[in-house]
Amino acid sequence: MSHYYTNDPTLQSNEFVFDYTYVDNNNKPINLSFHSDNGVFSKERVDYGTHLLLQSMQILKDKLSIDSILDVGCGIGIIGICLSCIFPNSHIDMIDVNERAINLSNKNIFANKRSNVNALISDLYQNINDNYDLIISNPPIRAGKKVVQGIVIDGIKKIKDNGSLIVVIQKKQGAQSMMVLMQEVFGNVEVILKKNGYYVFRSIKK
Repeated sequence: MSHYYTNDPTLQSNEFVFDYTYVDNNNKPINLSFHSDNGVFSKERVDYGTHLLLQSMQILKDKLSIDSILDVGCGIGIIGICLSCIFPNSHIDMIDVNERAINLSNKNIFANKRSNVNALISDLYQNINDNYDLIISNPPIRAGKKVVQGIVIDGIKKIKDNGSLIVVIQKKQGAQSMMVLMQEVFGNVEVILKKNGYYVFRSIKK
């Protein structure tokens, strides 16, 4: 059985396109299109956790000074491409272990004409040499505890001083444990947004 957090070159392709509307800094709707396929996370739509995470960035956008962003576990590139609309002067890298997802991300970058976004294959931070003002993630829960915790534990090393880690997670999938872990690793954690059993957490590297 294939999973979105692994590579399966034998998985049959059935590529299609769906639309999503995001809102920029001036509350202007931006219509985006995303190529998707079998074997990627939430292949038919923008999942609720990602949508809530993007909503939280609208809350924070005027409070953050961001030159660089890293989207960990980017899937087909929805978070990074949407953030490029509200942080047009920031450089955004998107990473995923799934080669098909990265190929689709690059296709979506081109299709949506986003010049400040880059997508590359990386098993967590393995191929990442830079540090960032913001690391953001809708963690691949089904990939297991080690991977999810690695986003936090190893992530602090890839964040600039005063930079942030922002994640979204469901209560039933370990929100409380994630909150405790972020507090332990960063020394601080806050709830940015909470809705329908989902929590958006933020920690700052001080």
